[in-house]
Amino acid sequence: MPDKRITEFINEHHVMSLACAANGDLWCASCFYVFLEEEMSFIITSEEHTRHAQLFMANPVVTGSIALETETVGKIRGLQFRAVVEKCDGSLFDKYRLAYLKRFPYAILKGGEVWRLILTEMKFTDNRLGFGKKLHWKSDKKY
Repeated sequence: MPDKRITEFINEHHVMSLACAANGDLWCASCFYVFLEEEMSFIITSEEHTRHAQLFMANPVVTGSIALETETVGKIRGLQFRAVVEKCDGSLFDKYRLAYLKRFPYAILKGGEVWRLILTEMKFTDNRLGFGKKLHWKSDKKY
């Protein structure tokens, strides 16, 4: 499991920037997320027709970041990650959809597919621990 400071930071936020690439095309998207620490996964929703979903269906390896907005250098914190995307069960009672709806109940009005981002690597920068201090985590599973 990663350092507790990493998971605390993830749980303090709810929006990530997600970057995707496939077939010579690149795109990024801002996504609301739920973090499932026990599975080291993020859960997001997006419709299949979106550009970023089309890209991660063609290439399931994505990268992303979560950042604290601050102008105070000593308070800068942020996470960079790499993950493998999989589409979740389409049922209304899928555990991942239920976890997402518990955090964002208004999402039931939007619909869209539920996607699981299985984390493979994270780098957390926390300047409160010293300028440029990094904490790393890497999965021991191969995807």
